[in-house]
Amino acid sequence: MLNSPSLWLLKLPRPKADGHKYDRGYCVVIGGTKMTGAARLAAEAAARAGAGLVTIIAPPEVANVYRKTAAAHVIVEDETVDRCSHLQDPRRNALVLGCGYGPDAAGIMSWLNARAGQALVLDADGLNALAARPEGLKLLRRGDVLTPHAGEFAKLFGDITPQEAALKTGCVVVLKGAKTIITNGLQTVENDHASAYLATAGTGDVLAGVIGGLLAQGMPPFEAACAATWIHGEAALRVGAGLVATDLLAALQPVIQALLAEKA
Repeated sequence: MLNSPSLWLLKLPRPKADGHKYDRGYCVVIGGTKMTGAARLAAEAAARAGAGLVTIIAPPEVANVYRKTAAAHVIVEDETVDRCSHLQDPRRNALVLGCGYGPDAAGIMSWLNARAGQALVLDADGLNALAARPEGLKLLRRGDVLTPHAGEFAKLFGDITPQEAALKTGCVVVLKGAKTIITNGLQTVENDHASAYLATAGTGDVLAGVIGGLLAQGMPPFEAACAATWIHGEAALRVGAGLVATDLLAALQPVIQALLAEKA
């Protein structure tokens, strides 16, 4: 089945007229020490996707880098030794982990152990950490969203299919590529609504953030993954040649606005 708005449009979140920011969900993005741009891209994408609040949790030694460079509406917190304390607030209901985190498998395991009830998007270094520490697969929960490209998928799952990986883990798998496959094992969608110009650094971080922003608003994981992938692709098509990842952030708004107008 090809991905299209008809599959998920009715579940696309719309804010309540009498709602407040916490009603729109609270997405937390975990930052790394070196590739700080990745977490910033994911955080801004989560906000553009509609999350009411977005916080980056950053290692203390680089927290001021995030504060100086993140968008004004993104909160930055210094990571504490007790990582659990960042995730105990029940309003913090979505977590994006792995974007630019670095090759610290133990750190990723610590964050997975610290998770409370958050919906999870696990990307990039988060997936590499699971490949290095397969016991971490037990920390995944049904409905978590994994966003590997082909190399990350092979390293983590070997030669099984995305559908088999989804059934094995209980997760939604978004296998990124020229034709992205989105599956929960029982339902599988192929997305070809995208641009070749997405093959550039940082665009995957934006996709992870959009998924996180939709999850924060309560969209079901499979539909959130399908919607985010289509929206991400449409934004890229509108930008066209010369696209860099930051271009997608501004392009998300008119795409989502048009979809909500269609939904109305």
